[in-house]
Amino acid sequence: MFKVAILTISDKGSKGEREDSSGPLIEEMVKDLPARVTHYEIIPDEKEQITSALIKCADSLKVDLILTTGGTGLSPRDVTPDATLEVMEKEVPGFSEAMRAESLKKTPHAMISRAVAGTRGSSLIVNLPGSPKGVRENLSVILPALPHALSKLKGDPSECGQM
Repeated sequence: MFKVAILTISDKGSKGEREDSSGPLIEEMVKDLPARVTHYEIIPDEKEQITSALIKCADSLKVDLILTTGGTGLSPRDVTPDATLEVMEKEVPGFSEAMRAESLKKTPHAMISRAVAGTRGSSLIVNLPGSPKGVRENLSVILPALPHALSKLKGDPSECGQM
């Protein structure tokens, strides 16, 4: 059973001015990994708060998977990828490449996504869009690869090509 943290990055959500519908959708979608959400937090689009939350989830809470939602675009307050790049140790570009490639089939706006994925210690961090539609489309693309990636990150010594 993998431990998951969900970080919703939203100024309005953190002030209680908007209900978070992306975070609960993520929680529903990861249940079949198998995984359970052990931490959920809504924080504003502030780089320092995002980096602190990512570090806490990876280093203190020792979750296996950190999924962020929101703050991946080009608006001035979109700093989630910047914060993620600051704390991660290894980039895992295949996740963000796969999400953008699939999203491009639906909208040319996928080109402006700055979402990144990478590791910190034994935690995998993946940035997702802020809308429920974007979360559903992007998370469904990477879900099949997550169990294998998380097992490898935890030290699974089995051969990757063996099935």
